[in-house]
Amino acid sequence: MKKIIIVGASSGIGRELAHIYASQGNRVGITGRRLNLLEELQKEYPEQLVVESFDVMGEQNIEHLNLLIQKLGGMDLLIYNSGYGEIRESLDWEVERKTVDTNVNGFIEIMVFGFNYFSKQGSGHLVTISSIGSIRGNSMAPAYSASKSFQSNYMEGLHMRLKKMRSKVRVTDIQPGFVDTKMARGNKFFWMAPVHKAAVQIVDAISAGKWRAYVTRRWWLIAKLMDWIPDFIYHKIA
Repeated sequence: MKKIIIVGASSGIGRELAHIYASQGNRVGITGRRLNLLEELQKEYPEQLVVESFDVMGEQNIEHLNLLIQKLGGMDLLIYNSGYGEIRESLDWEVERKTVDTNVNGFIEIMVFGFNYFSKQGSGHLVTISSIGSIRGNSMAPAYSASKSFQSNYMEGLHMRLKKMRSKVRVTDIQPGFVDTKMARGNKFFWMAPVHKAAVQIVDAISAGKWRAYVTRRWWLIAKLMDWIPDFIYHKIA
């Protein structure tokens, strides 16, 4: 039995991850802004799930995490799933600010806490759910792609730091393609994965100890193509 904290578990991928880990008999701490959704989920697994509702854009993230750790009696796996972004024709400062506050500021505060907690403990696993959009910029959601790139590069940096430290702590950067969540609904995206399928592959990648994984797996091909495609072509289509 593992003690797992999922930051951003009220809906979508985070909620499905909580379902999977709880059904396996793990103890799972779930967070999110919408307390009612967290409590609904907890009723399904009253012995496995504990709740701590907070917004990662707030100023008490670490206090809430420490409370969750106390409730769980420890922490073995920390997953940062909170994310925000909008596809828009116009450039709106409030949207960009919220995107950066969630995907960068909230993310890095919680990752630093988790890194130091696990380093002191001598074991543990840090995971972020970034995006295939982290690979290059996007004209319709520039803050989103930039912030997800920050997450992926930061996790790679932590991975390299832990290697140099010869630490047993592990890091995983999950880069999903299109998943059938609230953010994607209403758009006709190709290779749209059901939430459960994506969550199962995420759990498998974490269990395998991969430092980076693409979800679903065939998005590895798109990742390599996006890296390879020349600027003069990419800038016309993104």
